[in-house]
Amino acid sequence: QVQLVESGGGLVQAGGSLRLSCAASGQTFSTYAMAWFRQAPGKEREFVAGVSWTDMLYYADSVKGRFIISRDNAKNTVYLQMYSLKPEDTAVYYCAARLKIIFTTTTQYDYWGQGTQVTVSS
Repeated sequence: QVQLVESGGGLVQAGGSLRLSCAASGQTFSTYAMAWFRQAPGKEREFVAGVSWTDMLYYADSVKGRFIISRDNAKNTVYLQMYSLKPEDTAVYYCAARLKIIFTTTTQYDYWGQGTQVTVSS
C-alpha cells in the first residue's frame, strides 16, 4: 500500500511559478512510476507529467517547456516545478503512482493523493 500526500498548491498570478510536492509512504518508492494529473471544474482529469522508475520523463503537450517533473528516491518524493503559469493551468493537481511504467490514463494508476488546488489569476 502506498499513501500519497501532495503539497505546494496555491494562488499565483499569470506568469508566476509554483512547485508541487508529493510525498509517498512505503519502502519501494523507487520501483514506482509517479505522475501528476489535474482536473479543472467541469473537465475530466488529465495527464500532466510523469517519471518512470528508470527516470524517463513524459509531459503533456500543454505543459511541455513550462513544467518539470523530478523525483528524489531518497526522500520518497516527486516534484512538479511549474513556470510561466497560465489561467488555464488552474485545476486540482493530483499525484498518482503505479509500478514502473508511465501511462497517461487515470485507470492505470493504483494510488492517488487527495489533490492540491492551483489557481492562476489573470
